[in-house]
Amino acid sequence: MPDLPLATALAAGPVLLDGGLATELEAQGHDLSSALWSARLLRDDPEAVVAAHAAFAAAGAQVATTASYQVSVGRLTAAEARRLVVRSVHLAECGAPQAWIAGSVGPYGAALADGSEYTGDYADAVGVAGLREWHRPRMQWLAEAGADVLACETVPAAAEAEALLEEADGLGLPVWLSLTTVVDGDGVVRTRRGEPAAEVFAMARGVEAVLAVGVNCTDPAGVPAAMAAAAAAGKPVVVYPNSGERWDAAARRWTGAPGLSPGEAHGWLDAGARLLGGCCRVGPASIAGLAHAIA
Repeated sequence: MPDLPLATALAAGPVLLDGGLATELEAQGHDLSSALWSARLLRDDPEAVVAAHAAFAAAGAQVATTASYQVSVGRLTAAEARRLVVRSVHLAECGAPQAWIAGSVGPYGAALADGSEYTGDYADAVGVAGLREWHRPRMQWLAEAGADVLACETVPAAAEAEALLEEADGLGLPVWLSLTTVVDGDGVVRTRRGEPAAEVFAMARGVEAVLAVGVNCTDPAGVPAAMAAAAAAGKPVVVYPNSGERWDAAARRWTGAPGLSPGEAHGWLDAGARLLGGCCRVGPASIAGLAHAIA
């Protein structure tokens, strides 16, 4: 782990995140078709997770994001979920010993394994209180295991953002809040649930624990508008889009053509990005390209 706190490093300049851990594991030939997705390898093949972290670190990533995105009580017993969450932090430390460790806190919809993290359809039914209760154990386990920061990521709805911020406020560990967004026909950046993203980012303005706000698993074309909405919250901006391809949850496959160019990092930096990297289908080669662009 670096000597400096991540917040101190961000004040000095940009910090490079890793890319899509799960899709890198797929690229290495691992089957992630189960509902546990990459979390299955925490249990069945931890060496593969270490190797994926090491590949991103070798590419220049300064942050290693844990494979805890899909771990949840419900799919697993509480004891098994805790064991895998703690293991995810230790494997990231093994694969990227010089990196800050970001504990991945994926959305409620990810555990449903039905693509609803890209709709947020569950948010009203589960509610803020229910989402707080659901997220609380994993956030606490990641903190106890030694994560440097929590990546509350791929958040599709305002209610879930509110729940995560309320839990983060009393956790004693920095977090970043990253929405997955779209741009509507009028140019307004919205959550996948349809709320104006600027209003959701604004929730974080007075929350001391929040290190940065921004977007992930967003089409690269939508990043500039999303960054502008995030910057208005007065926090450092985090941005790690997907490759531009889309996940078809019914067919369980990626569609479309990749469109992420490392050269886009210059625009992100000019617009205020301080944490930047990639999400799904962004591998070590692309992260190396981003590292070169930043340098």
